[in-house]
Amino acid sequence: MGYRGSYGRVSAYLREKRSPRPVTAQPPAPRVVTRWILSRPETLTEIEELRLKAVLANCPELDALTGHVRSFAQMLTERQGERLPQWLDAVRQDDLPSLHTLAAGIDRDRDAVIAGLTLPWNSGVVEVHVNRIKMLKRQMFGRASFSLLRKRVLLAT
Repeated sequence: MGYRGSYGRVSAYLREKRSPRPVTAQPPAPRVVTRWILSRPETLTEIEELRLKAVLANCPELDALTGHVRSFAQMLTERQGERLPQWLDAVRQDDLPSLHTLAAGIDRDRDAVIAGLTLPWNSGVVEVHVNRIKMLKRQMFGRASFSLLRKRVLLAT
């Protein structure tokens, strides 16, 4: 009939038509799952909640991690620092090396962390000023003298 293409091209076209690929849902990206875990459970939509449950059902380690993250977030937002020792014990019982590292770091300065989770005072304002000064210092590195840096820091306040 005048077709000038090759036999291989026709064969590939027919192969593609004969075996349709099954349509499967693409798994959520790690960043999306992280957002679901770190969000307050009541702010998730119904679809997000169902998809998170499906992800957690397929990965018991992630399910345990989610429980620890959410209990720590609750402890943080409700200022319940007295629960920290129990939380650390629960973290150590699970096989989650990344959380074991976090727990060891918290243990080194346990009293300060408990105070930060319990007391209403914080050093946020001081940290803002320290970060601003460090940023100015990085911007000025190698460009001018200390006196100019000093003037920029004093005038920026």
